[in-house]
Amino acid sequence: MSSPHVLSGRRGQVAAAALVAATLLNAAMFGSNATASSHREAPLIAGDPAVDNTDLYAFVSPDHKDTVTLVGNWSGFQEPNGGPNFFPWAEDAQYDFNVDNDGDAKPDVILRFMFHNDDRRKNNTFLYANGVVDSLDDENLLFRQRYDLEAIYQNGQKVKLANNAPVAPSPNGPASMPDYKKLRDQAIVQIPGGGKVYAGPSDDAFFADLRVFDLLYGGNLSEVGQDTLRGYNVNTIAIQLPKHALALKNDVHRNPNIGVWSTTSRRSLKLSPGKAEPQGDFVQVSRLGNPLVNEVVAPAGLKDAFNGLRPDQDAGVKDLVDRVVNPELPKLIEGIYKIPAPQGPRDDLAEIFLTGITKKLGAQINADLNSQVNNADVDQHRFRPSEMLRLNLMIDPNANPNRLGLLAGDTQGFPNGRRLTDDVVDIAVQAMEGAAASGKLVDALATGDKVDANDQPFEANFPYVGLPRNGTAVNTNGNTANVAVNTVGKIGNLDPMAMTTAVGSALVFGAAFFLWRKRQQHIRKYGSHSK
Repeated sequence: MSSPHVLSGRRGQVAAAALVAATLLNAAMFGSNATASSHREAPLIAGDPAVDNTDLYAFVSPDHKDTVTLVGNWSGFQEPNGGPNFFPWAEDAQYDFNVDNDGDAKPDVILRFMFHNDDRRKNNTFLYANGVVDSLDDENLLFRQRYDLEAIYQNGQKVKLANNAPVAPSPNGPASMPDYKKLRDQAIVQIPGGGKVYAGPSDDAFFADLRVFDLLYGGNLSEVGQDTLRGYNVNTIAIQLPKHALALKNDVHRNPNIGVWSTTSRRSLKLSPGKAEPQGDFVQVSRLGNPLVNEVVAPAGLKDAFNGLRPDQDAGVKDLVDRVVNPELPKLIEGIYKIPAPQGPRDDLAEIFLTGITKKLGAQINADLNSQVNNADVDQHRFRPSEMLRLNLMIDPNANPNRLGLLAGDTQGFPNGRRLTDDVVDIAVQAMEGAAASGKLVDALATGDKVDANDQPFEANFPYVGLPRNGTAVNTNGNTANVAVNTVGKIGNLDPMAMTTAVGSALVFGAAFFLWRKRQQHIRKYGSHSK
């Protein structure tokens, strides 16, 4: 489908996109094998968490401002003790970061990761590790993964950036992996030309009270203040590259604006007893750009379809565009909390989600911030509205970032890219209520979900994400629900009551086992009906 010319006004542009034939929507919904992504928000993803992309981040690196860092998370809600297989990356999948620097909604650079297993357990054991793991090459680590990283350019050129690089293992628990940070740091790989890459688990960086789905925080803002993601891990890919490597014509000064989205593609599986054999072509099954789009913008009937769409198809899906310019959330807020919804069509939201923030397209948000149309070498007539996370690479990191990003005057934060510390739930709710266009917050919703930061600190250096939980699960009230105790060298420090309980349980179990064995011996000697 050819791209329409960009019209002089935002309103005209959105209207033109909305008038494109809806046949594309039908094809996307019924002719695709797409599943879904982003914290289980779409119906099909529950059966395929290994390729479920939960969050995407893009920011100028705070400690190396000549570089840009992309972070993608997959496989959400990982309970750290979820053995014996834990949470491997899929071998039959392509995990991609896509970068569009000329605004045509097609990737100019694809950073592709593909994983493979080295499973040494065979028929010998069910254990992931059979002793203390001190390094990624430790013989006690029985299940390992490695990956290849390739940069694929629009002209067809391919460049191998990493070959057979090590993956940090799933945290097996503090007895097996007492110094997990050491293992995590060993998995950071240098890329030729000044980059770095990491693949492995991390603490889930997304912080939010997900009771928003219970009538918007209980219908009276009573269900707030609880970080639903606390205690869970995710699989993370983080990559840091020189900024010029992603800029149009490698010129950051003339062309500082990029758009980023992540995708996962997977082959079909031929199932037979005990086997799952990949076959056929790779099919896109997961897609993520801006946070919360598929969760609170797309309706249930479009969620699976959205994950199979390419960005250059977005403007042709009338029902999806309508949901951006006439969103559901403000109407729900008006119905539940009696806060009047802004009048539509919402050109400000089209700017945030579909075009980037720019004055060149009839902006409601008075800024030239991050649209590719602002790049000096972009052909404006080839620009196409599309959903992706856009970032201006020339805005330096803020030494004191504000969690509300652009809404608080911090132009380095969301929706200009996304930092780990950006409170995207509060930002998104305020933006839906018109705060980005008006320049002021809606006071009645100013406290948001009262989850303003991650429960675990982020790192000051690459890969920036927090260390994963290692053997501890936390319940929804934030209390420790299940703590794996490292007993190596610590028996003397155990709580006496806990020790008494453990010994008592062992004695009861031992007595039961003794009686069971005596009973079996009696049956073998005299028969099952004897007394």
